[in-house]
This record gives sequence, C-alpha cells and structure tokens, in this order.
Amino acid sequence: MKRREFIQSAIGSAITLAALRIPDSAFAQTVQKASVSSTTGQSQTPEILRGVNLGAWLVLEKWMVPSVYEGTDAGDEFHLCQALGSKSKSQLERHRETFITAEDFRWIKNSGLNSVRLPVGYWALEAPKPYVSASDYIEFALDQAQKNNLRLVLDLHGAPGSQNGWDHSGRSGDVGWHKDPNNIKETVRILGTFAQKYGNHPALFGIELLNEPIWDIPVETLKGFYQDAYTQIRQYASPQVAVIFHDSFRAMAWQNFMKGPEYSNVIIDTHLYQSFGDADKQRTAQEQIIFALNRKSTLEQMQREELPTFVGEWSLALPNHSIQDLSSFEGSLVTGAYADTQLLSFENARGWFFWSYKLESNSEWNFRYCVERGWLPEHFPV
Repeated sequence: MKRREFIQSAIGSAITLAALRIPDSAFAQTVQKASVSSTTGQSQTPEILRGVNLGAWLVLEKWMVPSVYEGTDAGDEFHLCQALGSKSKSQLERHRETFITAEDFRWIKNSGLNSVRLPVGYWALEAPKPYVSASDYIEFALDQAQKNNLRLVLDLHGAPGSQNGWDHSGRSGDVGWHKDPNNIKETVRILGTFAQKYGNHPALFGIELLNEPIWDIPVETLKGFYQDAYTQIRQYASPQVAVIFHDSFRAMAWQNFMKGPEYSNVIIDTHLYQSFGDADKQRTAQEQIIFALNRKSTLEQMQREELPTFVGEWSLALPNHSIQDLSSFEGSLVTGAYADTQLLSFENARGWFFWSYKLESNSEWNFRYCVERGWLPEHFPV
C-alpha cells in the first residue's frame, strides 16, 4: 500500500474514531455509560481507573533503568544485588529516592489520572539475601497517593522461584514457582502480610496476587492459589479492597470462577501488548490499529462472561516491521492513532494502567514522553 493511501485509510479513520480527540464532555459521557454485567456479582457503578505503572522503581528492569546496573554484568535485580554486595542497599536506595518522588505523584494527579499500579517483589517486606527491602517506599507511595487523591494497586510482581522466568520477577531463568508447593504457600503468606500491613490504608484500591504467571503453569494450580490468596487477604483487608488476579495470558480461562456471593470485589488483570508475539511482528501498521480496535470485543466478553477486567499493562510500542516503511511523520501519526484506538477499546473496561510512567530513555514505553510528543492527552477528563 502506498503511503498516502495508508494515511487516508488507516490513520484518518482511527483518529476520527479516537475517544480522546473528542470533547471532554462527550468523553465523560462514554465513561459514565461503562457498566459491568450483573452476572459477575460485582458493583454496577464501578470506579474507572486510569493510571500508570511505577515500573522499575521497586522492582528493577535493566532495559528501563540501565544506569543502576552500570559496572556489573547483572541482568536482573537478584544478580545485581549479589554483584554489588555490601553496596547494594545504598545503590538501590539512591535509585528509589530519586526515580519516583513526591513531584511525580503530583504530576500524575495534575494530568487527570486517578491511579497508580505499584510493582513490588516478594522481598519487599522481608528481604532474603541478596535482596534489599522496600517497605518504606511502599508506605511513601501509599501516603503520596492519598495526598494526591490517587488509588493504588499493590502488585506482587515477583514470587519465590519466579512465576515466569523473566527479569521483572526478580530473577530470570527457570520458572520454579509452581514446581514447589512451598513457593506457593510462601506467596500466600506474603500476600497476607501485605493485607495486614496495608489493607486498611485509604489509598489502597486493591492487591494484585501475582503478575504475569506464565501460560505453562496449569490453570488449576493458579485457581487454587488465587482462591487461597483471596481467603488470606480477606482476613485482614477491608472488603472495599479489590482482589485482583492476572489472566496468565489466557483471557477466557476464568469463566465461572471466583464469582459472588462467595467472592466479592474480584477483578481480572489482562496485559495487552502488540509487539512481542510472532503474529504481532507480521502485522502492518494498519492491521495493528484494527487489531487494537477489535480488542474492545474481547474485553467486553471477559466482563460479560467472567469478571470485571482492567488492562494492567499496555504501551504504544509496535514492532519495527509495522512501521519500517513509513516516514517519521507517518510513524508519529501511527503512534498517535494507535494510542487513541487503544484508549477507545479500553474505555468500557474497569480501567487501564500504562507501562510505564517513566524510563531513563525516551520511547513509546515512557508515558511522560508520549504526552510530550502529543501521542497521549496532556490531561484526562475526570
């Protein structure tokens, strides 16, 4: 397809449809119409979350904050702390004190967002060697969220043994979490500790049980863990605190699971990227935008047949194949249209959290940079 034809057919149509390019009043009306099917046993007037992930703050990811890893060959937080030895505490605390500050929470509030998702590791409160605990910063985040009228999702991003073998679980390599029952029991205990310590904080929206357990883990193993963790959290946390579980990249595997009246205030988290899979890497830019728009129906089906659902992670990143034949101007138009289309698709879900709020570099993964480029709105309507 010629470039001019592409702009006319793909970009123009997507921007015309884009929710965030219409007046705030009309956008707000769309939000007010959002509802959850009565078959879920959940609230009929849900709080719609629009927020950002505070990624690479309390759980490191090298590609996001490479300066923290300078002078080492480490690829994840475990091996970084191991390599730094006695210097690990001072280096990590220097990063934690400067990467996210009170000013960042004010910026998030002033942008019209209403929530943050905070990734933490199983080592956050009781840090086994070589990790460094982060409890003071969790309390700081909750207090700053309260001061700025933000809701906070406390997300267990890394579990003992690793639930996915990726660096953001704390330690890359083997997926050992589900292979040892003691890992699962310890994860339930840790979640209970989170609930006991933070479960009645006014800024806490919910506790997410486990980030991105890989698709190889048997669904029945995850279901048992999710139910046990729910019971543990409900012993301590206010009923208004949501219990959130990730779909393990299996969107429709959770029908007739954890519904009322036995369970209440349960939400599914799904992560919607279009840059990693083999199919993602084969789509044209126009196909990427159409695919993003069609995700609206999947989210609606999840909420109709399963549980209320939010998009816990998404970004504006696309594979090189999708944009390699476009000029920089056309590529920027694609990115803006892709942003609008995703926001439109997510609007009737329980909400969304962009990955991530900030990085050391400028890219389509950096929310603040995306706002500066005009790909995302400077202000979201209340």
